[in-house]
Amino acid sequence: MKKLFITCALAAIGCGAFAEELQDSVALANVTVTGVRSASDVRQLPFTITTIGKDVLRENYRLNILPTLMEQVPGLTVTSRGMLGYGVSTGAAGGMTMRGVSSSAGQLMVLIDGHPQYNGIYGHSIADSYYTMMAERVEVLRGPASLLYGSNAMGGVINIVTDEAGAGDKVETMVNVGAGSWGTVQAEAMNRLRKGKFFSSVGGQYARSDNHRPNMGFEQYGGFLKLGYDFSEHWKLMGDASVTHFNASNPGTVTVPKISNDQWITRIAANVVLEHNFDRVKGAISVYDNFGIHKIDDGYNANGGKPQTDLFRSKDALAGVSWYETITAWEGAKWTLGVDYQHIYGRAWYTDKVTGDVVTTKQRQMQSCHVHDNEVAGYVQYHQNLGERWSLDAGLRLDNHSQAGTEWVPQGGIVYRPIENGQIKAMVSKGFRNPTTREMYLYGTANSDSLKAESMMNYELSWHHALKNVTYGVAAFFIDGKNMIQTVAGRNINSGGFINKGVEGDAAWSVTPNLTLMTNHSYVYMHKPIIGAPRYKGYIGARLKYGKWGVLAGLQQLAHLCTEVDAKNGNTYTNATLLNMTVDYAATKGITLWAKGDNLLAHRYEINKGYVMPRATFMAGVKVKF
Repeated sequence: MKKLFITCALAAIGCGAFAEELQDSVALANVTVTGVRSASDVRQLPFTITTIGKDVLRENYRLNILPTLMEQVPGLTVTSRGMLGYGVSTGAAGGMTMRGVSSSAGQLMVLIDGHPQYNGIYGHSIADSYYTMMAERVEVLRGPASLLYGSNAMGGVINIVTDEAGAGDKVETMVNVGAGSWGTVQAEAMNRLRKGKFFSSVGGQYARSDNHRPNMGFEQYGGFLKLGYDFSEHWKLMGDASVTHFNASNPGTVTVPKISNDQWITRIAANVVLEHNFDRVKGAISVYDNFGIHKIDDGYNANGGKPQTDLFRSKDALAGVSWYETITAWEGAKWTLGVDYQHIYGRAWYTDKVTGDVVTTKQRQMQSCHVHDNEVAGYVQYHQNLGERWSLDAGLRLDNHSQAGTEWVPQGGIVYRPIENGQIKAMVSKGFRNPTTREMYLYGTANSDSLKAESMMNYELSWHHALKNVTYGVAAFFIDGKNMIQTVAGRNINSGGFINKGVEGDAAWSVTPNLTLMTNHSYVYMHKPIIGAPRYKGYIGARLKYGKWGVLAGLQQLAHLCTEVDAKNGNTYTNATLLNMTVDYAATKGITLWAKGDNLLAHRYEINKGYVMPRATFMAGVKVKF
């Protein structure tokens, strides 16, 4: 790995020397809030961050952000099983891996405006909750973010920055509807308003699909609301809420199909934030809650199984208070001080299908729990610019969990800018994940006595450069994980470790004002295979505007992706080559007609073991703006 770092460093210096001979470069939009609490120039920060704006998120007319993130973010993979819907529980998709670190294990966090979103019992995100319509942009920090965001930000974060109406009085409305293969229908509507000091964004969506296999139906309802008021140039009050309800059916694997494996899921997320912004002091205090109600029928084997007599039920919540202050102490210096409190609630039980009574049979009694855990943390982060060429960043978090105990989280990095808009970055950071409610209290493997936090150290070296028409970057990383929670002899214990190392790169070229080419690639060597994580992932895309026409095409390659870990019979791997295309036509000023096709090469592949993906699928629709 040392040789890899040295090679990348030499290549970065060579690229920088070559770049100086090119035409004058220009600064692009580089403002980010992820990795720091206040808006900052990412060129001065040591983190590796990918930002996807709302125009890119919406150009494929997808209701969910995750398929677009999988294309646009090197090293990020999202599992899938059908045309629409991810679902939860056994057979679900929507598991995310970044650099071989998995959200299914609670090691990768999704944020909405910097507030954590995950199931309070199982610790993973709920993939069907992340609407495109709510996002102004998405910032993906590829590496540990536990300094600011605590547990579950071990391998990185996906931060959805929600939509605002922008400056100037306005009223804007968008309606988008479409239909396509396998009885798939989607519809969404969004309104953005600014009137003086008040602003709002409100939207709703509906989607359904039969999908390509029997007993695989999916139906979803969702809504989003954001309200805000600018009291003055220094004070702002905002609040937003999103609600998701979906009904999903798991058909089982191709070889072991299921009947009546149905899910009824409701998730609600809300937060209120009071911000202040003065010359030398910026900060905010926020209160947030993410909670859910789940009802699941485990179903039965279609080949001779018996229907279940009971339903799995659960409620969970992740509520908290967050406060931070960023102080400009002197020229080029920023101190960020923060305090976080989280209350994690979970209750799981079974009820009889007929009577609704709680089931307490011997088979089920070990699967009932009602627990509360708390997490309290404080952190400090220091950033210093040293002249025009150097920046330093360092921080420390002290985190205490009511069951897992105390965790120290250090982080440090340095940025060197040898040329205009070119940066060499070096980063050392720690990530961690506290044990989940499931691991501590649920099922026969539960262990509430001795489980400690999982942790990993990330070492990273990167080069980023923006030219007049070209931007590109490359990053090399080495990850050392320890204390992984595994089941040994029927009990959850801290016994595992892993080493992941790899290289990522991305580039975009504006060939003409109407033609843009983009690509990203990642290679990750995993000491231990991780389900849903490919060794190589690559994407090549083109965006063309010609008069009223627009065309977006992308080719994605997944290689050596693990779908099953089997120590006895050997692991299962798969490869896939996927071609997607979207075409739209601006019929009038406010009406756009669109059509798209996915997997146009009709490749037969699966990401979830036993769940073969559909071949070529198509959708068409119309978007109206007024």
